[in-house]
Amino acid sequence: MWRSSRFSKEVSVICIACGASVSRSEAREYDKLGDRWDRTGKQFEYLCKPCHRDLSHQPRTDLEPLLVELGAGTRSQRSFLNEYCSTVRERYGSTGSRR
Repeated sequence: MWRSSRFSKEVSVICIACGASVSRSEAREYDKLGDRWDRTGKQFEYLCKPCHRDLSHQPRTDLEPLLVELGAGTRSQRSFLNEYCSTVRERYGSTGSRR
């Protein structure tokens, strides 16, 4: 089967983690809701391969609501991180790496 003409030219995308411009074929799709298979009506963001490898692939079901609740992006980084770590410890246990 032949690919349609929309695939004939290489498209560049921007990595949301490092800002690098990479070809679409060298990037990985990122869906903040963690459901990249349900494609209906979605516009994906992209990560370059090195940033994708560094990404934690753990479930993040409660992450978006928690970030909104704690005011991510609306207060100082130090204040947000202190509150985030405290809340995560309180709700889920240790914030330390389990590697």
